[in-house]
Amino acid sequence: MGLLRTAARAGVAAHVIGNVHRRQQQRWAAQDAAAAQPVAAPAPAAPAPAPTGGDSASLLDQLERLGNLRAAGVLTDAEFEAQKRRILGA
Repeated sequence: MGLLRTAARAGVAAHVIGNVHRRQQQRWAAQDAAAAQPVAAPAPAAPAPAPTGGDSASLLDQLERLGNLRAAGVLTDAEFEAQKRRILGA
């Protein structure tokens, strides 16, 4: 009797492991498919008014945020350059 009970437990365990493995593979495949889809770029926001008074700390903060957006992939290089020119008033 002990041998049959052990064989039954091993069969159930193998079945459970197979189910878990299959669910993990499906979840990972769905995550990979979602990551492979291109991310839609958000609509560009209305341009902020150009700074007046030449506050250099404010300009540096704006340029730093702009650089972070480009590094994150939110802005293209062309959009980055256009916004940088707008901020610097050139």
